[in-house]
Amino acid sequence: MDASSARVRDGLGSVTRGTLYLLVATLVFVGLSFVSRVVTVRSISPAEWSAFSWSLTLAGLLSAFGTLGLPNAIARSIPFARTDAERRGMIRGALGIGAVAGVAVVGTLAVIGPMIGAALGDALIGEALQFFGVAVGASIVANLIASVFQGFEDVRPNALFVQVLNPLLFVVFLGVALFARDGLAYWEALLAYTAASVVTLVVSAVYALRRLPRHLPAGPADRAALGRLLGFAAPLFVAGILGSLTGSGDTVILGLFSPLAVGDYTVSLTLARLLQVGISAASYIFLPVTTKFFRQGDTRSIQVTYTTVTKWMLLFSLPLFLVFFFLPSASLSFVYAGRYGVIIAPLQVLVVGAFASTLLGPGSACQVAFGQTRLVMYNSAAAAAADVGLAFLLVPLYGSVGAAVAWAAATVVAAGLSVVELAVLNGVHPFHGHALVPVLALGLPVGILLALFHARIPLLALPLLVLALAVGFLGSILATRSVDHGDELFLAAIEGLLGRPLPFVRRLGRLSRRRIGRR
Repeated sequence: MDASSARVRDGLGSVTRGTLYLLVATLVFVGLSFVSRVVTVRSISPAEWSAFSWSLTLAGLLSAFGTLGLPNAIARSIPFARTDAERRGMIRGALGIGAVAGVAVVGTLAVIGPMIGAALGDALIGEALQFFGVAVGASIVANLIASVFQGFEDVRPNALFVQVLNPLLFVVFLGVALFARDGLAYWEALLAYTAASVVTLVVSAVYALRRLPRHLPAGPADRAALGRLLGFAAPLFVAGILGSLTGSGDTVILGLFSPLAVGDYTVSLTLARLLQVGISAASYIFLPVTTKFFRQGDTRSIQVTYTTVTKWMLLFSLPLFLVFFFLPSASLSFVYAGRYGVIIAPLQVLVVGAFASTLLGPGSACQVAFGQTRLVMYNSAAAAAADVGLAFLLVPLYGSVGAAVAWAAATVVAAGLSVVELAVLNGVHPFHGHALVPVLALGLPVGILLALFHARIPLLALPLLVLALAVGFLGSILATRSVDHGDELFLAAIEGLLGRPLPFVRRLGRLSRRRIGRR
């Protein structure tokens, strides 16, 4: 194996390990979030639930100001730095700034929360924003701690604390409140959410104090490194605000025009975002791994890793897309126990945008690794303009369907611009036959069958259908002879994680190897 292939294998090993950690953690997060959502929805009134959802969305949007672009900047700068002194300077400075920013967000929402509620004529929103201000302030610092470890290719703080512990504590606190007084008050739901975020921050801080010295021993800090970090983070700060606006602007605008529609819309948006779980998990660890390749000047390894990661994340996304798009009512009814399932058009629109963004790969993370932060900022501006502009145009006419169109369009704009720029400037893109042909080979016939015979599929069979489609995607890769050199390196990385060879899988791969050889 040549040096470039060895680097790709090692990089794929890090990406695979981190992605598996985050995928499992995210699935736990989804399950716990579903439990907390069901408990909350069934325990408070529809008006309270819409106020809860809308306020949480707005608080998340405002939290982008508190991050200051530091999470992605520190995750990229740690592996790019050449000395430990630089890393110490950046980490100490970033955590200090993050703590100040978290406190500022808490104070800001404590003051303006009631004002926003009064302006909208809904005291429930004002109350929620005050609670969520504390939660958001704690989350800013906890996520920044996780990003520091991300720079060392350690995803455990994000997986264990942000993705698992936080929602688990929310469920536990909801359960305690629910059974302590045989019911759940609105303020108790708000307190449970806030307390979970605060405890998560405390645990993350203790973990950092104990584990960070293993990655970075104590010593002097380069004070000038913080200035360089902030300079790199400035465009990412703007991009973070615009990106948060892209993800939340449509929901906020829907709440302004149709407050009671927010609850129905967010349940569909939650399902659509499941399609992005795989690529989001891969992007998290893809950033520091790709940064190392970039520092070594190895663009070919970045290309191979990018295409391979994108291709295999479709194993998670494609089955969900086919089920959610062609069986929207059944999907909503299955997940939310029949409470939702009548309004299906938003889900169908949303999953188209979510799947398209997955198909385009971790473009934004790759651009950050290349140092193209200004392009990331411009792309985020274009996506935010699409989201807000279309939402203001379509929501008054079409309600939640208009909001879904805005979100889907903005998601595709952000991912599409990143991929086009990477292809033109760096020759990195996911558009290779071995990655796209299996998608079409499975998606087209299955889509036609589901469109024709969806009424015959029992509700309880949906999970089995998703699993069968995942197996079908693997079969389509083999049947279309779409195994390439990157897939072989990916298998070698998996064998390294398992600590044992997989000869049967290797034989299947050789039989399905592309005839044209390496890319």
